[in-house]
Amino acid sequence: MRILNKITSVLALTIFALSSLALTKYAATSWTIDKAHSAVNFEVTHFFTPVNGEFNNYEATVNFDPNNLEESMIDVKIMVNSIDTDNERRDGHLKTADFFNAEKWPHITFKSSDIEKTGDNKFVANGTLTIKDVSKEIALPFTLLGMKDNPMKENTIVAGITASTTVDRTDYTVGTGDWASDAVIGDEVTVDLNLELNSKKGNSSTK
Repeated sequence: MRILNKITSVLALTIFALSSLALTKYAATSWTIDKAHSAVNFEVTHFFTPVNGEFNNYEATVNFDPNNLEESMIDVKIMVNSIDTDNERRDGHLKTADFFNAEKWPHITFKSSDIEKTGDNKFVANGTLTIKDVSKEIALPFTLLGMKDNPMKENTIVAGITASTTVDRTDYTVGTGDWASDAVIGDEVTVDLNLELNSKKGNSSTK
């Protein structure tokens, strides 16, 4: 009986060890954003002229490994009240019910469902973009600009990602009444994400 118990214990420990190794192998790298060197920008036309803006406050969970896309994911939350077009009056209007209605819907979110490789250092994150009370499936193409040891932070890897997509603001009821017309404001809004990311060595697949 003692021998049987020992065999059972050894098997249990072996299974646990193998499970732990499997989790380590397949866990994608977790990254943190260096906001001092990152930005969430957008561009839309006013009559004929492009007008640029940005969101100054946002959060993101980025688990990404180019060699392990199955376990990779991107989850972004943007605070609407942080919108900044370098015009206080316009920013205030954009926060009202005419546009984003920040009081009722304070966040814009993107949650990836899967990430696929499309070329050398080229990827696309497929997922759900939610603005106000509207959620739609979109594709967010992005480029891995590079990845290396961070000489300014010990035992840390730094990476750069740039992403860009175009959305139709009217699909999300951003701009109501007279503002829904394309006579003044263009329907298409280009959104650009430039992210500098850091990860501690030994963090999941950066081992």
